Amino acid sequence: MMDVTTLVDEARLDSFIHLIEVIDEHLPEGFEKTTDGHGIHYVVPLDTYPSGYHVTLHTPLPFISVIAQKRHIGLYHMGIYSDPELLAWFKQEYANRVPTKLDMGKSCIRFNNVKRIPFDLVGELVEKMTVEEWIQRYEGSRG
Repeated sequence: MMDVTTLVDEARLDSFIHLIEVIDEHLPEGFEKTTDGHGIHYVVPLDTYPSGYHVTLHTPLPFISVIAQKRHIGLYHMGIYSDPELLAWFKQEYANRVPTKLDMGKSCIRFNNVKRIPFDLVGELVEKMTVEEWIQRYEGSRG
């Protein structure tokens, strides 16, 4: 495991580590785990998808990031952003499993209370899109 102690405060460290472990356990083959000193990222490596990310040339295609923000742990899942069916599934399952309201942006799931992170649901979400499916969705969204 990468050293994450500099990425998150001590009060949320255990939950942050557990979230990373869940993603590692459930992530389909082919994604690569990286860090940039601000968070943990799961990307499609350039040797798999040489075109990379159109926003920042010569960088791997991002898929999932986990970043500790000031007031929450953010799980950024680009598959949710690009797939309305996956988003609908996630929102419904979240409502079924977590007693608090979902706090979410376009691709960012905000976990404000680290004691209420639905780790099992995150694991299921992570399993739902392969590298090939993500590349296909990404290319389809670019026209």
